[in-house]
Amino acid sequence: MVCDGHVGRAAGSARIASDPPRRPMPSPTSTSPDGFDYESALEACARGERYALRALYERESRWLLGVAQRIVRDRDTAHDVLQEAFLQVWQRASTYQRALGSGRGWIYTVVRHRALDEARRVQREMPAGDDLEAVADAHAALEPAPDLPHADAAALDRCLSALEERKRDCIVRAFVEGYTHEQIAREIATPVGTVKSWIRRGLLSLKECLS
Repeated sequence: MVCDGHVGRAAGSARIASDPPRRPMPSPTSTSPDGFDYESALEACARGERYALRALYERESRWLLGVAQRIVRDRDTAHDVLQEAFLQVWQRASTYQRALGSGRGWIYTVVRHRALDEARRVQREMPAGDDLEAVADAHAALEPAPDLPHADAAALDRCLSALEERKRDCIVRAFVEGYTHEQIAREIATPVGTVKSWIRRGLLSLKECLS
């Protein structure tokens, strides 16, 4: 089990260890509407405090299972992917840096990349619409109380197509491919501030289009 430093691939769905919390979560910040602090939880994981991983899993596993299942197209495989991704979260928590983005977004990226790796391993073809769903998933990861209304792939396709090409390209790079603002800026030879502005304005346009 993840909290004990290993993942079982036995039949059915492996579960995170249900140890009782060792101490209260760190003081809440504005990370989520109810005050849960994803960043402090990841830092607690980096210190080896298993209760923090359990808290993250209990809050996020249901939603992240859906993210993984949309990519691998199989619920049992998605369960395995989720367990392996949370093992990676546990092992790599020390690499998380607040300055580079939200804790929730970092966890989402770990799960999504693990699912994509599994999909590539079995050479599963993914419909184009999956990338569009990923934009909505990624926005939800970065915003615990997302402003984008729920939308299906067809609506996202229509609204993304209506965006200026440079804004659409930056959004897909950031939310689908997992690039940082700095990486996008280097790739397209554009100042970081401009990239951030294009992404912000693009998301506002998507919100208006999907409303």
